[in-house]
This record gives sequence, structure tokens and C-alpha cells, in this order.
Amino acid sequence: MEADTWVHPAESYSARINGACVCGAVRWSYDAAFTAMVHCHCSICRKHHGTLFATVVAGPLTTFHWRGGTEKISTWQSSEQGKRSFCSVCGSKVPTVSHEMQQVFMPAGALDGELGIRPQMHLFTGSKAPWHQIHDGLPQHEEYPREWGAPGLPTEQRAVRAGVTSGSCGCGRVRFELSERPFRMHHCHCGRCRHARGGAHASNVIYKIDALRVTEGSKWIVDFDLPGAEFFGTTFCRHCGGALPRRSLKRGAAVVPIGTLDTDPEIHPLGHQFVASKAVWYDIHDGVPQFPEGAPGPTAK
Repeated sequence: MEADTWVHPAESYSARINGACVCGAVRWSYDAAFTAMVHCHCSICRKHHGTLFATVVAGPLTTFHWRGGTEKISTWQSSEQGKRSFCSVCGSKVPTVSHEMQQVFMPAGALDGELGIRPQMHLFTGSKAPWHQIHDGLPQHEEYPREWGAPGLPTEQRAVRAGVTSGSCGCGRVRFELSERPFRMHHCHCGRCRHARGGAHASNVIYKIDALRVTEGSKWIVDFDLPGAEFFGTTFCRHCGGALPRRSLKRGAAVVPIGTLDTDPEIHPLGHQFVASKAVWYDIHDGVPQFPEGAPGPTAK
């Protein structure tokens, strides 16, 4: 794993908070205090971000400003009630603006520095990945809290073949299967992963490269290689922006975002890596080993 020496591509503004996608095409700033910060475990968030859960901050729209790249933003109508925005170049999750509510909802992992708020609760734990355990003491809600008066979200159960590890993007246009067993899983807190996924960290399951087979929707797949990076890149669905497995030819491995999986990968994480770069607002409670830089462990070769 290459060291986390990446420098955020966003320009510097006088705003309290700056954010950008991992390629730097889409940039924004925000000046007010955030009103909410939540971890969401709904199937839509997990598919879209490719993570075990998404972390979102919300606040008034009045002090939010796009700083560049709005022409690169694509939007997916993920449900009757909501939509998701992403960079069409690199697939990074970017803010979603609600003019009706006069609110902006931002992926916390794409923001830099101290946010002035900490996660307040877990949402949609009733549809969380069954292989994921929550270890912190934050309140848990199976859907939205009742006092919010908000409708629930659909939780789609996608068909899978017995005995086969399967996965898909958020909209379901891209589907894939994995043969053999994975040889590694880790949580990565590096700046690149956080900005690309928009979450507290990326959680990836690693397979041999030839274990990955796309069964539907290959025409929707976009591969992005980050300029200047030896290994790092992203793969996503160009319709919904959902994260997808990436074939890393240099490593001889298939890197699978765990949130894309529809079946249990039957593996435990080796460790949290690049915790020296982790988000200041996220605390680790799961007891999994932590490594300041890359975690040691088995490779594909």
C-alpha cells in the first residue's frame, strides 16, 4: 500500500469548511455550524458509497457555495423521496442540495479538518449489513427517528445465487460475482479513500484478480486512475455513481468495496490502516488492530 502522501486538490478558501471530490473537479465551501451528523446504514447509502455506512452532515443552505466543477456533477434519483450526487469524473460523492428544505447534505469524508460536530446517531440499523456490528454507544434507530416525521426508505433484497458471493451497484444496472474466497479485508482511513467514498473510511475486501466476473451492465462501468498515484483509482457506475469492484493490475487483485456486496464475504477485517490520517471526528471502537500507515498482511501473490 502506498503511503498517504496525497495532498488534497481543493483550492484554499477563507470558509470555515472546504470540500472536494478526490480528483478535485468538484469543489465547495461552507461557513455555518452543522445542525446534524449521522451514520446511515440504509441499503441505498451502502451501495452508493460502497461502505458499511455513510456519514452525512447537514446544515442551512445559506452559507454553502459551489467553488467549481458543477458541470461535472451527476445526479441519481435513488428513491421517490431522495437523490444522490456524485462527480462524473471520479465517482466521489458530493453534496446534495435541497432548495425545498433550504438544507445541504454533505458526505463528511469529503470535508477537511475539524467540523465542529460529532456523529449523533445511527440511522436505518434495521437494514444494515448483517455481518457488520456497531460497537460505539450512539443511539440506534431502525429507520428515521419518529420525531422527524419522515417516511422510510425502500430496502431492496437482490436475488443472488446460492453459494456465490454476489454484489451490485446502487441502481442495480451493474452486477458481479466473486469466485473463491477473499484473502484480505481492511478499513482504510487515508485521505484519498475518505474523499472518494465520502465516509469515515473505506472498507475493502480483496480477492485474486481473476475471481471477479461482471455478470450484467459492463457498459455502465467507469474506471478512474488518480493522476500521480501508483495504485489508487476508483470504479463506479456512471448512472448511479455507486462504487464498484476495481481490478488492480499492478497488485494482481480485485478490490471490492464491501458496501457493494449482497452476500456475506465471510471474512473479518485485518486492521484499520492509515489511522494517522483518519478523520478527526471519527473514533474507532471495534477492537480491530490499528496501523498508522499500511497494514501488513497477505497479498495476492
